[in-house]
Amino acid sequence: MASNAAVPFWRAAGMTYITYSNLCANMVRNCLKEPHRSEALSREKVHFSVSKWVDGKPQKPTIRTDTPEE
Repeated sequence: MASNAAVPFWRAAGMTYITYSNLCANMVRNCLKEPHRSEALSREKVHFSVSKWVDGKPQKPTIRTDTPEE
């Protein structure tokens, strides 16, 4: 039988680990002084490609760029 005593506080707060990790990373970035803050914020951007598959073959990939909300 599992005990709730060992549940991490982020899970007890209803968060996933990724949400908790992103929250902590944003707090650290906001505490930085310039020019380190702008450098860290520029690394926060995410670039990825998405390919749809039709009949077992990938279609032309779409490049996406997502920037976090402020």
